[in-house]
Amino acid sequence: VSKWTGDNKYKDIAIKHAVTTMNNHFRPDYTCWHVVSYNNDGTVERKQTHQGKNDDSSWSRGQAWAVYGYTSCYRETNDTTFLNFAVNIADMIMERVKTDAPVTEEPPRDASAAAVTAAGFIELSTMVPDGKKYLDYAEKILKSLSSDAYLAKAGENQGFILLHSVGSLPNGSEIDTPLNYADYYFLEGIMRKRDLESNKKLF
Repeated sequence: VSKWTGDNKYKDIAIKHAVTTMNNHFRPDYTCWHVVSYNNDGTVERKQTHQGKNDDSSWSRGQAWAVYGYTSCYRETNDTTFLNFAVNIADMIMERVKTDAPVTEEPPRDASAAAVTAAGFIELSTMVPDGKKYLDYAEKILKSLSSDAYLAKAGENQGFILLHSVGSLPNGSEIDTPLNYADYYFLEGIMRKRDLESNKKLF
């Protein structure tokens, strides 16, 4: 919005929000809480989850949006603080995808988290010297999502592309179902990979 209006106040608000989230939303191991509630004076009231296993669990879609978001923050600001934070989150994801799902015979899968991760990793791969490892990881995700295990057959799945996403497990909402943002980031990831291979700028 600042680009469109020429008014930097919107950019300033966005950066302040990104820094506040970076400081309060993440644990030392770069996993994140789902929800942080603030008091009127800006201090943290509570850290919790409404969609994950419990308040201390990590949140797979949150990790995905974090690496995607802080990569975007770096793109728009050139502030390496955001890039380094995105790298730390990405490395954590690659080293140990920590999931705190209930122990069941068939734990619920969330294709939307995978799709967001892939799209974010592809952009991140263009910003760091060792970017190939992020691109390779993203390609593995996209290949998995493009397999019969996750890709719906034409005319099925209510018109959605991807199978097996989860909205809110504790609330019994959107369990093992298609989600529009899973499809969105899946398509974005494919387009980013295509543009990278054809030497087009991603942005």
